[in-house]
Amino acid sequence: MKPRERTAPLDDPGQPVRIGALVPLTRPGWVQAGQHLLAGLESAVRDVNEDGGIAGRPLELVVRDTAADPRKAEAAVEQLARLGAVALAGEYHSVVARAAAARADALGLPFLCSSAVLDALTEQPTEWVARLSPPQSRGWRVYADFLLGAGRNRIAVAAEPSVYWASGTRILRDHVARRGGTVIELDARALSPTAVCDAVADQGATALLLLVGHPEPAVPVVRAVRRDPRLAEVMIGAPAGQPEFAQWAALLGGDGAAIPFLRYLPERLTPLGARVGTALREQLAAAPSFVAFEGYDAVAVLAAVLRSHGTDRASTAAAWPRVAVQGTRGQIRFSRTPGISVWQWAGAPVQVVDRDPAEPDRFRILHTG
Repeated sequence: MKPRERTAPLDDPGQPVRIGALVPLTRPGWVQAGQHLLAGLESAVRDVNEDGGIAGRPLELVVRDTAADPRKAEAAVEQLARLGAVALAGEYHSVVARAAAARADALGLPFLCSSAVLDALTEQPTEWVARLSPPQSRGWRVYADFLLGAGRNRIAVAAEPSVYWASGTRILRDHVARRGGTVIELDARALSPTAVCDAVADQGATALLLLVGHPEPAVPVVRAVRRDPRLAEVMIGAPAGQPEFAQWAALLGGDGAAIPFLRYLPERLTPLGARVGTALREQLAAAPSFVAFEGYDAVAVLAAVLRSHGTDRASTAAAWPRVAVQGTRGQIRFSRTPGISVWQWAGAPVQVVDRDPAEPDRFRILHTG
């Protein structure tokens, strides 16, 4: 690996070991996801420091709000590199994570992406970036298998313009077509909620997937579909995970139940995960989402690498293939996955889950993959 120029001293024994955290904390970012991600990151940092830090030095989290803006993320990466961060963690939005990954790669700053799933996180293979969440091509194929297994083979997708949504639509279309199904694309930016309902009814779709932002326009579309008697048998889906968060249930109540989404949790957390889940629930005053566990695992992995390989950036990046860390959701190891340009946790769990109509605060596991 070619060494990169350092912009700040990293090994001063009198200073904390700094990890940069990229988190969407303001709109138009998905703020609730960012709050859960940050809670997981912070919880892990507390645990690391209670366990002696990094070779006696405290671990410090330096947080930057990306606000779902790729340019803000790039600027944050550059600033964190100048501040002496030994590595980066976090980011929820795939397009933002892609921008951060490209800048981290150029600067030689290790980046452990916790939550973004876009397959092409970097344009070319890189040694500097690793990822915990499963790639979109895997998760969304699992979701397509669930839909087909449920007899939903004529699938409408209401999508907004985005590289992420376009990639998801392509994965769904290709996977469904191989099994005789059809994907019908609707422009959510051009159609009102009522017009979306009309198009779904006219096309005879058996499922409508919301590839759109939350709460707008996802919530109005859900309400419109639920109130349209023509669509009583149509399944609403939200593969990107909008129903995971409490705001969804607060805004939609019972209308927000029975809407399947992807969640990256195992059927049972590890003993560490159970303990962390209790702490996160207290910290968030709500049930922690899978995003919070991803945040915790990101710091747990980085702390293990820093303890065993030191705080040199190149050494951290070189350690990705040797990682073997027991996280909250299983043992984490990184490998090279065909078609994926970064080091990937291939064993990340994938579930299709919904909120139980009889008890909307309870989740039902519908499918695993």
